[in-house]
Amino acid sequence: MAPRLADLEVGQEIARAEVVVDRARLIRYAAASGDFNPIHWNDRVAAAVGLPGVIAHGMWTMGAAIGPVVEWLGDPGLVADYQVRFTRPVPVPDPGAATVEVVAVVGVLDEAAGTARVDLTVTVEGQRVLGKAQAVVRLH
Repeated sequence: MAPRLADLEVGQEIARAEVVVDRARLIRYAAASGDFNPIHWNDRVAAAVGLPGVIAHGMWTMGAAIGPVVEWLGDPGLVADYQVRFTRPVPVPDPGAATVEVVAVVGVLDEAAGTARVDLTVTVEGQRVLGKAQAVVRLH
């Protein structure tokens, strides 16, 4: 059952999660999305364009960040709007993985519209990788 608007308060944390990404996940994402840019799988190419190494796809990061909110909602169809600013790449080491940390809090409640704005803080190693990450969700 979806959360109820009446049960929420501005500033309330509604979700917290860690999402791990490794090179194998990047390859699977590239196949699913059709984005085979070598900065997402080739260290040499990534370094040649000034990156710290292979980086996660921005759209993967955006999708990973909304996941905990969708899980909290119980229905992805309740997300009415979702926007982010890409502020910093997510380096993915080899061997190893990067951990994307997501914290979602209620930013605004709009009882007349039946919506809540959820503000997401998305970080890797304490540094924000998405800025102004916000989702508007429909609730009853």
